[in-house]
Amino acid sequence: MPALPHFEPAYIRSHRRGILPNKIAHAVAMLENCTLCPRNCGANRTRGEKGFCRAGYLPKMASFSPHFGEEKPLVGLHGSGTIFFTHCNLGCRFCQNYRISHLDEGEEIPFSRLSRIMTGLQTLGCHNINFVSPTHFAPQILKALPEAIEKGLSVPLVYNTGGYDSEETLRLLDGIFDIYMPDMKFSTKEAAGKWAGAPDYPEKVKTAVKIMHKQVGDLTLNQQGIALRGILVRHLVLPSDTAGTRDIMRFLASELSPNTYVNIMAQYYPCGDIPPGSPLSRRISQKEYLRALEAAKEEGITRLD
Repeated sequence: MPALPHFEPAYIRSHRRGILPNKIAHAVAMLENCTLCPRNCGANRTRGEKGFCRAGYLPKMASFSPHFGEEKPLVGLHGSGTIFFTHCNLGCRFCQNYRISHLDEGEEIPFSRLSRIMTGLQTLGCHNINFVSPTHFAPQILKALPEAIEKGLSVPLVYNTGGYDSEETLRLLDGIFDIYMPDMKFSTKEAAGKWAGAPDYPEKVKTAVKIMHKQVGDLTLNQQGIALRGILVRHLVLPSDTAGTRDIMRFLASELSPNTYVNIMAQYYPCGDIPPGSPLSRRISQKEYLRALEAAKEEGITRLD
């Protein structure tokens, strides 16, 4: 039974219109000279070659379950159906899921199993299917989607990304995802270069969220407060304002929408590849978190999770 009756996700309309096969073919072709993200590694993943993210052809998954630790509009009463993919195309040195993103925890699965996992999470009552770190497996999601649709999948799909996404990939996903949930991690190329090896991240993530917002708009909820469609932005507050919170909030309010739904997160802790004595070798203070919230409000962002 669908968790959100009377709601038709974009991917079902695309399936009915017969445009999914072309999207799948285009996406799989991108794997032959991988340009799914701005790193543009060029690896032929259909032949086992691997680039920066170390992902191959088959989807590699670390875990899946109803998740109750996500944002309230995603969790509802029965949870968000999260599928955690292994690897990451951004690779932050402080990743809070370091074992999955950097240490390759997970297993490769056939496309048919990914389809069954989607429908199984819906059967459990999950309000959405939430793909965590999906960028490097976007073609695999598309390839698994028709079987899931035929088996009755009918809840929104969530693209839960680090924000380092290419324009081509996002345009390919237009008409597939109803909910985009990008991180906005850094506002300066210096921080992005030092902590993620991606100095172009601030420029790329701004372009990406603009495309996402153009596709789905501000976050909309049903009468029960469950997210149906739109963009939800996450921002992790880092020690010593390494992330540049105010600049990010100013961008969201002025260039995206002052009605942007934002989760300003306080859960940072030093893990992964963080050297002792660096600015990120400690948790944030309560004062730093409250200052981040105040900056958001001062810049015009008031729809906070």
